[in-house]
Amino acid sequence: MLMMKAGLFRPLRLVSLRKVEARYRRIETETDGALRIGALATLAALEHSREVAEHAPVIPRTMRRLANVRVRNVATVGGNLAHADPHLDMPPVWIALGAHAVIVGPGTERELPVEDLFAGYYETVLRHDEVIAEIVLPSQRGRRSVYLKCTTRSAEDWPALGLAASLAINDGAIDEARLALGAATMTPVRLRAAEAALRGAWADERTLARAAEAASEEAEIESDDRGSSAYKKHLLRVYLKRAVAAAMEAA
Repeated sequence: MLMMKAGLFRPLRLVSLRKVEARYRRIETETDGALRIGALATLAALEHSREVAEHAPVIPRTMRRLANVRVRNVATVGGNLAHADPHLDMPPVWIALGAHAVIVGPGTERELPVEDLFAGYYETVLRHDEVIAEIVLPSQRGRRSVYLKCTTRSAEDWPALGLAASLAINDGAIDEARLALGAATMTPVRLRAAEAALRGAWADERTLARAAEAASEEAEIESDDRGSSAYKKHLLRVYLKRAVAAAMEAA
Protein backbone atom coordinates (compact mmCIF):
# COMPACT_ATOMS: atom_id res chain seq x y z
CA MET A 1 0.00 0.00 0.00
CA LEU A 2 2.85 2.40 0.79
CA MET A 3 4.43 1.70 -2.62
CA MET A 4 1.07 2.31 -4.33
CA LYS A 5 0.62 5.60 -2.47
CA ALA A 6 4.11 6.67 -3.54
CA GLY A 7 3.32 5.83 -7.16
CA LEU A 8 6.04 3.16 -7.36
CA PHE A 9 3.57 0.32 -7.87
CA ARG A 10 0.54 0.58 -10.16
CA PRO A 11 -1.29 -2.77 -10.29
CA LEU A 12 -3.98 -3.37 -12.92
CA ARG A 13 -6.03 -5.37 -10.42
CA LEU A 14 -6.12 -6.03 -6.70
CA VAL A 15 -7.42 -9.39 -5.51
CA SER A 16 -8.75 -9.80 -1.98
CA LEU A 17 -7.88 -13.02 -0.13
CA ARG A 18 -10.25 -12.38 2.77
CA LYS A 19 -12.70 -15.14 1.74
CA VAL A 20 -10.08 -17.83 1.20
CA GLU A 21 -10.62 -20.98 3.30
CA ALA A 22 -10.38 -20.46 7.06
CA ARG A 23 -7.66 -23.12 7.38
CA TYR A 24 -5.18 -20.64 5.94
CA ARG A 25 -5.64 -18.52 9.06
CA ARG A 26 -5.12 -21.34 11.55
CA ILE A 27 -2.13 -22.08 13.74
CA GLU A 28 -1.94 -25.81 14.47
CA THR A 29 0.52 -28.23 16.05
CA GLU A 30 1.30 -31.34 13.98
CA THR A 31 1.74 -34.84 15.41
CA ASP A 32 5.52 -34.66 14.86
CA GLY A 33 5.77 -31.47 16.92
CA ALA A 34 5.95 -29.13 13.93
CA LEU A 35 3.81 -26.00 13.81
CA ARG A 36 1.70 -25.23 10.72
CA ILE A 37 0.79 -21.57 10.33
CA GLY A 38 -1.67 -20.34 7.73
CA ALA A 39 -0.33 -17.54 5.54
CA LEU A 40 -3.37 -15.38 6.32
CA ALA A 41 -2.74 -15.51 10.07
CA THR A 42 -1.91 -12.01 11.27
CA LEU A 43 1.27 -11.11 13.10
CA ALA A 44 -0.93 -10.26 16.09
CA ALA A 45 -2.28 -13.84 16.01
CA LEU A 46 1.32 -15.10 16.19
CA GLU A 47 2.02 -12.69 19.04
CA HIS A 48 -0.86 -13.99 21.17
CA SER A 49 -0.95 -17.66 20.15
CA ARG A 50 -0.38 -20.13 22.98
CA GLU A 51 0.91 -22.73 20.50
CA VAL A 52 3.50 -20.31 19.11
CA ALA A 53 4.60 -19.24 22.61
CA GLU A 54 5.13 -22.87 23.62
CA HIS A 55 6.77 -23.90 20.34
CA ALA A 56 8.97 -20.88 19.61
CA PRO A 57 8.88 -18.18 22.30
CA VAL A 58 11.33 -16.10 20.28
CA ILE A 59 8.42 -15.18 17.96
CA PRO A 60 6.18 -13.41 20.51
CA ARG A 61 9.29 -11.77 21.98
CA THR A 62 10.16 -10.44 18.52
CA MET A 63 6.64 -9.06 18.10
CA ARG A 64 7.03 -6.69 21.03
CA ARG A 65 9.28 -4.43 18.94
CA LEU A 66 7.95 -5.24 15.48
CA ALA A 67 6.37 -2.10 13.96
CA ASN A 68 3.30 -1.26 16.09
CA VAL A 69 -0.01 -2.76 17.21
CA ARG A 70 -1.95 -1.37 14.23
CA VAL A 71 0.45 -2.96 11.74
CA ARG A 72 0.55 -6.31 13.57
CA ASN A 73 -3.26 -6.43 13.57
CA VAL A 74 -3.48 -6.36 9.76
CA ALA A 75 -0.14 -7.65 8.42
CA THR A 76 -0.20 -11.35 7.56
CA VAL A 77 2.47 -14.02 7.80
CA GLY A 78 2.43 -14.74 4.07
CA GLY A 79 2.26 -11.11 3.01
CA ASN A 80 5.15 -10.21 5.28
CA LEU A 81 7.33 -12.83 3.58
CA ALA A 82 6.17 -12.24 0.01
CA HIS A 83 6.81 -8.49 0.32
CA ALA A 84 10.53 -9.35 0.61
CA ASP A 85 11.57 -6.08 2.21
CA PRO A 86 15.04 -6.89 3.60
CA HIS A 87 14.45 -4.68 6.65
CA LEU A 88 11.64 -6.84 8.04
CA ASP A 89 12.16 -8.62 11.36
CA MET A 90 10.46 -11.97 10.76
CA PRO A 91 12.41 -13.39 7.76
CA PRO A 92 15.66 -13.82 9.75
CA VAL A 93 13.68 -15.42 12.56
CA TRP A 94 11.98 -17.90 10.21
CA ILE A 95 15.35 -18.72 8.63
CA ALA A 96 17.09 -19.30 11.96
CA LEU A 97 14.22 -21.57 13.07
CA GLY A 98 14.47 -23.64 9.88
CA ALA A 99 10.97 -22.77 8.62
CA HIS A 100 9.61 -23.81 5.21
CA ALA A 101 7.07 -22.00 3.04
CA VAL A 102 4.30 -24.01 1.38
CA ILE A 103 3.74 -22.41 -2.04
CA VAL A 104 0.67 -23.14 -4.17
CA GLY A 105 -0.29 -22.38 -7.76
CA PRO A 106 -2.81 -23.74 -10.29
CA GLY A 107 -2.73 -27.47 -9.58
CA THR A 108 0.73 -27.30 -7.98
CA GLU A 109 2.19 -27.24 -4.50
CA ARG A 110 5.82 -27.07 -3.43
CA GLU A 111 7.69 -26.55 -0.18
CA LEU A 112 10.72 -24.30 0.03
CA PRO A 113 13.05 -23.33 2.89
CA VAL A 114 12.39 -19.69 3.76
CA GLU A 115 16.10 -18.96 3.26
CA ASP A 116 15.67 -19.88 -0.44
CA LEU A 117 12.58 -17.70 -0.95
CA PHE A 118 14.35 -14.39 -1.54
CA ALA A 119 15.82 -13.58 -4.95
CA GLY A 120 16.81 -9.93 -4.44
CA TYR A 121 15.72 -6.56 -3.14
CA TYR A 122 11.89 -6.79 -2.84
CA GLU A 123 12.06 -9.95 -5.01
CA THR A 124 11.15 -13.57 -4.32
CA VAL A 125 11.25 -16.77 -6.37
CA LEU A 126 7.43 -16.88 -6.41
CA ARG A 127 5.99 -17.12 -9.92
CA HIS A 128 3.20 -14.74 -10.93
CA ASP A 129 0.60 -17.49 -10.47
CA GLU A 130 1.83 -18.62 -7.03
CA VAL A 131 1.11 -17.56 -3.45
CA ILE A 132 2.44 -18.57 -0.06
CA ALA A 133 -0.21 -20.75 1.61
CA GLU A 134 1.41 -21.85 4.88
CA ILE A 135 4.56 -21.75 6.96
CA VAL A 136 5.77 -25.01 8.50
CA LEU A 137 7.98 -24.62 11.54
CA PRO A 138 9.82 -27.80 12.59
CA SER A 139 9.92 -28.83 16.23
CA GLN A 140 12.20 -26.56 18.21
CA ARG A 141 12.59 -29.00 21.08
CA GLY A 142 16.05 -28.66 22.60
CA ARG A 143 16.83 -25.40 20.80
CA ARG A 144 17.33 -21.90 22.22
CA SER A 145 16.59 -18.91 20.01
CA VAL A 146 16.81 -15.13 20.17
CA TYR A 147 16.35 -12.16 17.85
CA LEU A 148 18.20 -8.90 18.40
CA LYS A 149 18.07 -5.73 16.34
CA CYS A 150 19.63 -2.29 16.36
CA THR A 151 17.54 0.73 15.43
CA THR A 152 19.57 3.90 15.01
CA ARG A 153 16.54 6.20 15.18
CA SER A 154 13.26 5.66 17.05
CA ALA A 155 12.52 2.22 18.52
CA GLU A 156 9.84 1.38 15.91
CA ASP A 157 11.95 2.46 12.91
CA TRP A 158 13.46 0.05 10.39
CA PRO A 159 16.51 -1.63 11.95
CA ALA A 160 20.04 -0.98 10.78
CA LEU A 161 20.64 -4.66 11.53
CA GLY A 162 18.57 -7.62 12.71
CA LEU A 163 20.13 -10.91 13.81
CA ALA A 164 18.43 -14.19 14.73
CA ALA A 165 20.26 -17.06 16.40
CA SER A 166 19.03 -20.58 17.12
CA LEU A 167 21.29 -23.01 18.98
CA ALA A 168 21.18 -26.68 19.89
CA ILE A 169 23.20 -27.20 23.08
CA ASN A 170 24.81 -30.48 24.15
CA ASP A 171 26.58 -30.69 27.54
CA GLY A 172 27.19 -26.94 27.50
CA ALA A 173 28.72 -26.88 24.01
CA ILE A 174 27.06 -25.67 20.81
CA ASP A 175 26.01 -28.79 18.91
CA GLU A 176 24.50 -26.81 16.03
CA ALA A 177 23.93 -23.13 15.24
CA ARG A 178 21.66 -21.38 12.75
CA LEU A 179 22.31 -17.65 12.31
CA ALA A 180 20.37 -15.32 10.02
CA LEU A 181 21.03 -11.66 9.23
CA GLY A 182 18.56 -9.09 7.96
CA ALA A 183 18.32 -5.32 7.30
CA ALA A 184 22.05 -4.90 6.63
CA THR A 185 22.01 -7.00 3.43
CA MET A 186 20.05 -7.00 0.16
CA THR A 187 18.18 -10.12 1.28
CA PRO A 188 17.99 -12.02 4.59
CA VAL A 189 20.93 -14.45 4.65
CA ARG A 190 22.33 -17.39 6.61
CA LEU A 191 25.73 -16.78 8.17
CA ARG A 192 27.16 -20.19 7.41
CA ALA A 193 30.83 -19.41 8.11
CA ALA A 194 29.90 -18.09 11.54
CA GLU A 195 27.74 -21.17 12.14
CA ALA A 196 30.71 -23.39 11.31
CA ALA A 197 32.92 -21.45 13.72
CA LEU A 198 30.44 -22.13 16.55
CA ARG A 199 29.67 -25.77 15.77
CA GLY A 200 30.99 -28.11 18.44
CA ALA A 201 32.60 -25.28 20.43
CA TRP A 202 32.11 -23.71 23.83
CA ALA A 203 30.70 -20.19 23.70
CA ASP A 204 33.77 -18.58 25.25
CA GLU A 205 35.13 -15.18 24.27
CA ARG A 206 37.60 -16.60 21.77
CA THR A 207 34.94 -18.66 19.96
CA LEU A 208 32.51 -15.73 19.84
CA ALA A 209 35.20 -13.43 18.46
CA ARG A 210 36.10 -15.98 15.77
CA ALA A 211 32.44 -16.39 14.77
CA ALA A 212 31.86 -12.64 14.77
CA GLU A 213 34.83 -12.07 12.50
CA ALA A 214 33.70 -14.86 10.16
CA ALA A 215 30.25 -13.26 9.93
CA SER A 216 31.63 -9.82 9.12
CA GLU A 217 33.82 -11.27 6.37
CA GLU A 218 31.14 -13.40 4.68
CA ALA A 219 28.17 -10.99 4.75
CA GLU A 220 27.83 -8.49 1.91
CA ILE A 221 26.80 -5.48 3.98
CA GLU A 222 24.99 -2.57 2.30
CA SER A 223 25.33 1.10 3.22
CA ASP A 224 22.15 3.17 3.59
CA ASP A 225 20.80 6.12 5.56
CA ARG A 226 20.85 4.01 8.74
CA GLY A 227 24.58 3.37 8.62
CA SER A 228 27.62 2.76 6.48
CA SER A 229 28.82 -0.70 5.55
CA ALA A 230 31.76 -0.38 7.96
CA TYR A 231 29.45 0.68 10.80
CA LYS A 232 27.07 -2.21 10.16
CA LYS A 233 29.96 -4.69 10.04
CA HIS A 234 30.93 -3.44 13.49
CA LEU A 235 27.30 -3.84 14.62
CA LEU A 236 27.27 -7.39 13.23
CA ARG A 237 30.34 -8.37 15.23
CA VAL A 238 28.88 -6.89 18.41
CA TYR A 239 25.36 -8.25 17.97
CA LEU A 240 26.47 -11.74 16.96
CA LYS A 241 28.33 -12.10 20.24
CA ARG A 242 25.32 -10.77 22.14
CA ALA A 243 22.85 -13.00 20.31
CA VAL A 244 24.83 -16.21 20.87
CA ALA A 245 25.41 -15.36 24.53
CA ALA A 246 21.70 -14.57 24.99
CA ALA A 247 20.68 -17.82 23.27
CA MET A 248 23.01 -19.81 25.53
CA GLU A 249 21.24 -18.31 28.55
CA ALA A 250 17.68 -18.59 27.16
CA ALA A 251 15.28 -20.89 28.99
